[in-house]
Amino acid sequence: MDRSKLVRNAVLGLVVSVGLALGKLVAGVLGRSTALVADAVESLADSVGSIIVLSGLMVAERPADEQHPYGYGKAEALAALGVGVLLGLSAVAIVWQSVHEMLVPHAAPAWWTLVVLGVVVGIKEILFRRTLATAEALGSDAGRADAWHHRSDAITSVAAFIGVSVAVFGPGLTGLGWLVLADEVAALIASGVIVHTAWGLGVPALRELLDADAPGLGRAVRAAAESVEGVMLVEKLHTRKSGSGHHVDMHLHVRGELSVREAHALAGRVRAHVRSTVAGVRDVLIHIEPGEERA
Repeated sequence: MDRSKLVRNAVLGLVVSVGLALGKLVAGVLGRSTALVADAVESLADSVGSIIVLSGLMVAERPADEQHPYGYGKAEALAALGVGVLLGLSAVAIVWQSVHEMLVPHAAPAWWTLVVLGVVVGIKEILFRRTLATAEALGSDAGRADAWHHRSDAITSVAAFIGVSVAVFGPGLTGLGWLVLADEVAALIASGVIVHTAWGLGVPALRELLDADAPGLGRAVRAAAESVEGVMLVEKLHTRKSGSGHHVDMHLHVRGELSVREAHALAGRVRAHVRSTVAGVRDVLIHIEPGEERA
């Protein structure tokens, strides 16, 4: 699949997120809904997140050069981490606004704000499914981050829909005036969901930036390398992720009597076999060592 589709999805997400954020902000102010205003703030953070993701994807697509021999793939992880941090800050802003509004007496939101929220949820869920499908097909962390900030926006809108519904209809149906606070409670619940999403995006990105090993991938690489005839032992195998691919470093033990030319050819066969059989491996760096014959 063409990775340019990730960029197109990010651009589409940016345009739609900005439009929805502005629409929710206006509707929230006119309709007196704290949850909807908070949802608009989160959507604006999503919009900035889309800009970060788009920038990361564009940088990650650059080919390797003399100064960056491993390429620019980690720009995707930086973008994902940036979106995670931004979502976390959005959650803090929502909590602050919600608590403030709960301390000030106010009327229930307008009923038509529910229509706005229903439309927002539908559009955001479509964007989530479209973006995630492409990101999974290409193994892009930044693409997944872009998809999940659409889903988080949809979740906050669902929470706002429930809260606004209770705030609008609850006092009249039950006689309990304090139910107008459901609007703010919904915003607080949504902030917790946003924090969870931010954590899920930021931790994998941070692991990639710190060159954390991928044990599962390492086992698959080891098995593939040891299946090549002439390899006696695979030692010191390390993997690290960069963008949608992984770089592998390994030491191969081979028969000590092999010539340099023969050992080099064997390393080339191992490299080709690993890249063709283990998905996601972008490059393999091999160091040859003389092995000891097993008794």
